[in-house]
Amino acid sequence: MYKIWNNFKTMLLMSVLMGLCIGIGYLIGGPQALIPALIIGGVMNLIAFFFSDKIALATVRAVEISEQDDPALWNAVRMLSEQAQIPMPRVYISPAAAPNAFATGRSPRHSAVCVTAGLRRLLTNDELAGVIAHELSHVKHRDILISSVAAVIAGAISILSYTMFWGGGDRNRRGGNPLIALLLVIFAPMAASLIQLAISRSREFEADRSGANLVGSGRPLASALQKLDNASRNIPLPVPDSQANMFIVAPFTGSSFARLFMTHPPIEERIERLLEM
Repeated sequence: MYKIWNNFKTMLLMSVLMGLCIGIGYLIGGPQALIPALIIGGVMNLIAFFFSDKIALATVRAVEISEQDDPALWNAVRMLSEQAQIPMPRVYISPAAAPNAFATGRSPRHSAVCVTAGLRRLLTNDELAGVIAHELSHVKHRDILISSVAAVIAGAISILSYTMFWGGGDRNRRGGNPLIALLLVIFAPMAASLIQLAISRSREFEADRSGANLVGSGRPLASALQKLDNASRNIPLPVPDSQANMFIVAPFTGSSFARLFMTHPPIEERIERLLEM
C-alpha cells in the first residue's frame, strides 16, 4: 500500500511541477517561451546529473575503499546488491564525524554508496545493513534520476519567472501588470522548490520501505535512523543545501534554509512506518 501511494504521489507531484512550468510559459508568451528556459535549465542539470557523484563525494572528502579496508561494510554492500539484483556500487568512506550516508550516480551501473566515519563508529552491523539497503533502494529505483528531472523543471520555472519579471515575453498576455510579474517571481520558484522537496520526501519513504524488505525487517533501519538523527543534531556536516536531500537523514548544516524547507520526512514518522512492517 505504501509503495503504491508513494509512487502515485511522486507522479502527481511531477505532473503538478510540469503544469506549473507550462502555465508560466504561456503567461510569458506561449509555448515557445518554454524552449530557451528548458534548454538552459536542462544543460545545467545534465551537467549536475553526470557529475553529481564526483561533486558529492568530493564535498565530504570521500575515499573509495576495497574489501581489505573495511570487510564488514564492503561485504554488506556486495551481499545486499546481489539480493537487490543490481550491480555492486563503488564503496566510499568519508572522514566526517557526523554520522550519515548517501548514494549517488546516474544509474545502477554508475553508482556509489558512501558512509561517514561517524556512522561506522555509531551503528551495529544490523543497523549498518539497514542503512545500506535503504541507499541501494535509491540506486535500484533511480531516485537520483527522478531528483534530477525535478531539478530541471524547478530550475526552468525559476528562469521563466525571472524572464517575466524583467520584461521578457508578450506583455499583452500578462496585461502589462508589474504586480503579477513580481508575485510570480516570488511565489513560482518557491512553489517549485516545495514540490521538489515533497518529491524528495516521498522517495525517502519508498527507500525506507524497500530497504526494510531487502533485509527482512524494518527494525534495524528504524534503530539506525533514531541514532543517526540524535547524533546529527549535534554534529554539523558542512554540505551545500542543494545536496541535503541525498543523505539518509537531513544533515545539520547550521542553515536556516535546511530547517524551513525539509528535504526528509519527520524521523518519527519514518520510524513508525518501519516498525509497523
